[in-house]
Amino acid sequence: MTCVLSFLSFFENLSWLEWIIFSLISNAFLYLFSIGFYLFIDKKCSKNKIQTTDHPFLKSDLYVSFLTLFLNIVVMLIGVRLWKTGWITLNESKTILTLLIEIVTIILVMDLMMYVFHYLAHHPFIYKILHRKHHEHKSTNFLSLFVLHPLETLGFGLMMIFVFMWYDFSIFSIMIYLLINLIWGTIGHLNREFFPKWTEQLFLGTTKFHNQHHLNEQRNFGFYTSIWDRMFGTYKA
Repeated sequence: MTCVLSFLSFFENLSWLEWIIFSLISNAFLYLFSIGFYLFIDKKCSKNKIQTTDHPFLKSDLYVSFLTLFLNIVVMLIGVRLWKTGWITLNESKTILTLLIEIVTIILVMDLMMYVFHYLAHHPFIYKILHRKHHEHKSTNFLSLFVLHPLETLGFGLMMIFVFMWYDFSIFSIMIYLLINLIWGTIGHLNREFFPKWTEQLFLGTTKFHNQHHLNEQRNFGFYTSIWDRMFGTYKA
């Protein structure tokens, strides 16, 4: 309890300039961590390619990924503002069991919301404006996760903030979820199968699951799981 209180107190005492610096450093670290993690797995699993070739590295994709990084910084600052003004409340005392329940709850709620958002993004009119850039990557590379339209990045970020406003989650639940989200997104955009085949029976959104979506845009809209695709008839094994 004391540890968490002092942890929250540290952040409560940061000035806005310090928050901007913290958001810049933390998001830049996560961006580089994702790329480094991707390249590490890519090297270790070099014989397990899903598609023959990776998507080529393009400078235009690099610039888009920088814009995504900048917008992630903005989203974090929006979340901080809502926390400081009382719209987001962080619970300060949780058991390990409660933390696990909260993390699973966030994942399932976000998975459903992202499924709906992703499905709508494939409406022909919206797709041309919002989602086509991401699907230029029929195969993937280390930047694919960050090659998103700005409105798409903001949409995903604001959905997370909405979920965090809904309930007074522990700050640790949120931090662990955000790390899982980054790692899962990175794994999902590998051109190497990361998961053993038997995990498909666990309804997980495996690497091949999302890779199938890049090949067949009308299937596999889920992110963390395949539950909603199986439920609504958009699943492809």
